[in-house]
Amino acid sequence: MARYETEIHTGGGGWQQDTPLTLSIANRSQVVPNDGRPATGTTVTWNGDSGNGAVTFFDGGTRFEGTAQFPGEGPVGYRGRLDD
Repeated sequence: MARYETEIHTGGGGWQQDTPLTLSIANRSQVVPNDGRPATGTTVTWNGDSGNGAVTFFDGGTRFEGTAQFPGEGPVGYRGRLDD
C-alpha cells in the first residue's frame, strides 16, 4: 500500500491540490507490495462510479503522472508524490 499527495491540472487553473490517493491491490502484491510502492514504469488504471484514471509511476514509485476524470467534470492532468 502506498499513499500519495495529489494535484490536478485544469486547462486554465494550473496545478491544484487534490485529495490524497491510497493505492492498494490486495491480490496482486507484485504490482503494489503490501508494505511498499509500485515499481518504476508500473501503470495503474481504474474506472468506476467515482471516476476513472490512468497513472504511471516513476522514480522507484515515489511519484506518478497521468490523467483522471471525476463525475460531472472533464479530464484533468493528475500527479502525485509519495506521502512519507
